[in-house]
Amino acid sequence: MDSNNFIKKATKKLRRHQHVLTKETGVTCSAAPTTNLGICNTGAVNGLTEETIIENFHHFGPLERILLIPGKSCAFVSYKNQTSAIKAFESANATLKIAQGGKPVYLTYVEALPEATHDKIYDRLPPGLTIIEDFISEQEEHVLISLCNFSQISGMKHRQVRHFGYEFRYDINNVDKDKPLPEKIPNECNSLLERLPISFHPDQLTVNHYNPGQGIPPHIDTHSAFEDPILSLSLNSAVVMEFKNKETVCVLLPRRSLLIMSGESRYAWTHGIIPRKYDFCYSGEGCNAFERGIRVSFTFRKVRQGECDCTFHRFCDSRQKNKIGADLAHKLENQHVHDVYEDIAGHFSETRHKPWPNVLNFVNNLAVGSVLVDVGCGNGKYFGYKKEIIELGTDRSFKLNDVCKERGFEVFTGNCLSLPLKDEIADAVISIAVIHHLSTEERRLKAVSEIARVLRLGGEGLICVWAKQQVKNHEKSTYIKQDRKNRRNDEIRVLEGVNLPVHTNRTDFNHSDVLVPWKLKNQEVTFLRFYHVFEEGELDQLCEKVGGLSLVKSYYDQGNYCVQFKKI
Repeated sequence: MDSNNFIKKATKKLRRHQHVLTKETGVTCSAAPTTNLGICNTGAVNGLTEETIIENFHHFGPLERILLIPGKSCAFVSYKNQTSAIKAFESANATLKIAQGGKPVYLTYVEALPEATHDKIYDRLPPGLTIIEDFISEQEEHVLISLCNFSQISGMKHRQVRHFGYEFRYDINNVDKDKPLPEKIPNECNSLLERLPISFHPDQLTVNHYNPGQGIPPHIDTHSAFEDPILSLSLNSAVVMEFKNKETVCVLLPRRSLLIMSGESRYAWTHGIIPRKYDFCYSGEGCNAFERGIRVSFTFRKVRQGECDCTFHRFCDSRQKNKIGADLAHKLENQHVHDVYEDIAGHFSETRHKPWPNVLNFVNNLAVGSVLVDVGCGNGKYFGYKKEIIELGTDRSFKLNDVCKERGFEVFTGNCLSLPLKDEIADAVISIAVIHHLSTEERRLKAVSEIARVLRLGGEGLICVWAKQQVKNHEKSTYIKQDRKNRRNDEIRVLEGVNLPVHTNRTDFNHSDVLVPWKLKNQEVTFLRFYHVFEEGELDQLCEKVGGLSLVKSYYDQGNYCVQFKKI
């Protein structure tokens, strides 16, 4: 295609995209250069991320703001000066292939960005959090990094790690207090601890080595394991850490800075690092975007002797008096999962006929001749779409299996905790809205292990569970949007000594373990199903604990957390 035809076609497409952009966001497109660019044909709904925007647009000049709008197929980039915006427009328009399917993006100048607030907070810290910049010198940084030869240390999936004093066990998020390590915290750290603004004498040190792109799943350090505070020193590279407790606060940890987590920030806020190679945060000077380097963190803790006596009972493992044992878990699931689904199978099947698009896309992308196993297949709503594969379903409900058989699907009765299948017989396994019915972490871990066992090497799995978070980026999930009138008041039901709250339908979740009502049409009786709704990052951590699984992607989908993984 000659250049004139290319320009004509690109101009025609751009006009069409500009019209859609204005209609969707209300912005005014400009023929003359401005500092603001609209990315017309791809956005959050197409999978565009802030990291991708930074990676491809930050080198044209200093950024002022990046804006992705939930549910929209467009985005915006604002520069501090017009020269940078012109460079970006002339270099990337109709040529930069970051739109869905590897297609080029179409850019337009806009007079101003649409009105939108950040869904994340950048201008304040969580209560109890302190950042001390330039806590150590460059020379001290060099000495600390030289203490650890990471080439001789086995690595985790997300980082290389070394322990002093006690080994921090990531599988249980705790230490074995009866097995101290012979190697104590290095003496080179003493002078640093002496200059702390607080009195603190740690006896455990974890040193992590992160390559660019590696992160940390959101978590709260186990209350009963460590005292308050927890300190983390960032070496060799800056990073942005996210803290979450109903709202999300993004905190820049500069190179050689010290993070002190105390009080509420230590006990009640999760902290984590998004796995990405480019980071950014906002200040009064605009958007600070930077490429991550290799980062080394020194995390100092004091091992707790005895139980935690904090006031943050909701997050405290020492305060969880209603832990469900193995025998009770079996009874609870029989009564409030298996028996209920037998009673509601017909009505349940009538309301579960439309497959989730992302799950169906996973199934449709399987190679010809693949063996697919659906663990907890229900009424078989993911079967019959891909004709060239072998489909096997299993469910604990006899009546739902009968529904599948009537539809001509191959199913068998089974329990996700002990699948009656040989090792490595499946090319793919899906388990959709199943594992959240298991009442203990041990049982949920066992279910994921069974999925991993029946997968062949190189095979992929997809697990989806109900999320505790039903509103994300100001967008309500489908569950919340279906605001029906048959609500119940939140009340406590006692099951053999365990108190469980009854969830109020079509509302956000206040508890992790709940009983969710199901009411049959034209009947007074209400059935209560047990659910463990997942925190963000919890499903990722569960899959990591199994071992032998490599995360392909993790995403939030209409009030559900989903993890796709490969067996390695």
